[in-house]
Amino acid sequence: MNAQYRVSTKNRLFRFTAGCATLSLAAIVLVSCQAPQATFGSLVGSTVQTREVDDREMGVLPTHATVFDESLPGISGLSPDLRNALEQATRAAREEGVEIFINSGWRSPALQEQLLTDAVSDYGSLEEAARWVATPETSAHVSGDAVDIGDLDAYLWFQERSSGFGLCQIYANEPWHYEYRPDALSEGCPQPYLDPTHDPTLQN
Repeated sequence: MNAQYRVSTKNRLFRFTAGCATLSLAAIVLVSCQAPQATFGSLVGSTVQTREVDDREMGVLPTHATVFDESLPGISGLSPDLRNALEQATRAAREEGVEIFINSGWRSPALQEQLLTDAVSDYGSLEEAARWVATPETSAHVSGDAVDIGDLDAYLWFQERSSGFGLCQIYANEPWHYEYRPDALSEGCPQPYLDPTHDPTLQN
């Protein structure tokens, strides 16, 4: 399910003391200080890069990721049937000038838990948050069976064409959330649930 992703990077404080050598000659004191080997900017940049790698291992996707970015865990962790259907749909959409981006795919349980915690903070209660974010135990993202697509052109194209690839919008309040339903190829997609709280597969 979609949620506003919050990936915070804590500032690191660095202290360094340059080595100084003092030479005395008559009444003149000369001070020579050695420059630090690493700058603050380079150290912070390294920290941010490390955090981005960690986030991607948890399933966070960069902007404009597609189903063909198989090196990303958020894509490679998707179920084979879902990935195959998305690849076919993406190729068909490109022929019509529409790009299908994947904003979220597979997620680690830790990422899903963080998204749920953030949703509780945003919406004020677990009951309201449950309309948007599932638990790690029930999330189709954690099992690799769901994607959140973007952008508006992709939403509109999927609404018209996705069932022909077995891809269905599952929740009426989430036009970006799609899962693979093989029966849709012959029968069309089922009616979306009002929101995730009405989906019996998410109930513990």
